[in-house]
Amino acid sequence: MTQRWNEFGAARAKNSLGPLLDRVARGDEIVITRHGRPVARLVPYRAPVDREKVRRAIAGVRRTRKSSSLGGLKIRDSIEEGRR
Repeated sequence: MTQRWNEFGAARAKNSLGPLLDRVARGDEIVITRHGRPVARLVPYRAPVDREKVRRAIAGVRRTRKSSSLGGLKIRDSIEEGRR
């Protein structure tokens, strides 16, 4: 297997963990190999999505949308008025 820029053997990765983590923090993905075969992948951490928080936010937007009104104005008219 040809070594690509993002592949590191296990021994090299162990000795270079700090710099590899710096690269991952900048968005790179690193594949760790053992005897030329991929065994692990270092990827940037992404916090899990709090689905309940998202649901509450959507519900809040919907409530606001129902209680808000343009008083008979059309959005297009407001846009055109803002351009003048």
